[in-house]
Amino acid sequence: MEVRIAFIGCGGNARWHMNTLKGLASARVVAVCDVVEELAQKAGEACGAEVYTNHKQMLERDDLDAVYISIPVFAHGEPELDVIERGLPFLVEKPVARDLETALRVQEAVEKKNLLTCVGYQLRYLGSTDAAKEILADETVGMVVGKYWSGSGRGNPGAWIRQMAKSGGQLVEQATHTIDMMRYLVGEVTEVYCAQASRILTEIDCPDMNAVVLKFANGAIGSLSATWAYDNRDWSHANVLDILIDERCVHWESSRTVVYGRGEPQEHQRPDRTIDEVFVEAVRTHNPDLIRSPYRDGVKTLALTLAMNESARDGEPKMVNG
Repeated sequence: MEVRIAFIGCGGNARWHMNTLKGLASARVVAVCDVVEELAQKAGEACGAEVYTNHKQMLERDDLDAVYISIPVFAHGEPELDVIERGLPFLVEKPVARDLETALRVQEAVEKKNLLTCVGYQLRYLGSTDAAKEILADETVGMVVGKYWSGSGRGNPGAWIRQMAKSGGQLVEQATHTIDMMRYLVGEVTEVYCAQASRILTEIDCPDMNAVVLKFANGAIGSLSATWAYDNRDWSHANVLDILIDERCVHWESSRTVVYGRGEPQEHQRPDRTIDEVFVEAVRTHNPDLIRSPYRDGVKTLALTLAMNESARDGEPKMVNG
């Protein structure tokens, strides 16, 4: 079976997925849509797909097996509900919404239809993540330290990503990947305390410095530092975790997992699979158990990042809902 896919949104992230899908014999992008016609045209030409500027019109097609939704944070809600109404499986980019109310409305609709869904937390599908999961399976985690330092806050201050009302800031829109991996590898978070500051990128209304303390349901504690005022050419400090277990530190990053302590460092790796491979296979075989990041799980990560922003705003710890 060839999985025929449509895209709502044709920006850079969508094109990354399209390029991966082009290499899969079991998938074909047949339709693309973007409100910016030029983006849709370029994507359509690259994929040999029909071009739309109205996603409702595109969803009237009767030959679709699945949909990718890759749109700005503030635009989530209506597109998902329209796809759900059509009863189509979908992969939606993170974060799933700008606010919890929208996310919960979509989650309820997904569960009423019992749809297969996937949120774009692609780091969950990496070989380094499989290796870390195996190492941590029978261990007691004492503490986890996460880091996401990038230069993504630099650039046009008017871009939606750098407007708090539209993106939710770095924790919600970007460092959500690191935060999601903390959940995936260590466990659910029950309480957070966050401090934020604007120290360098004062021309934007999003804080450029974030420091968070986390309490986990299993008793572990954690911390996260996130900034997007760093050098945009150096991504070696983004999506990094150090997880402390008995006498050892499990160092995780996207390319590798290394265990320090008890002698020489030991590097662990497993074969990578892309999130696109897994999603297409899940749709093709009607097997939602293959998905590591279903919509409901994406809502939990959103709730956690929103609680961090609320803690910084109110200057007090926040319990996590979700």
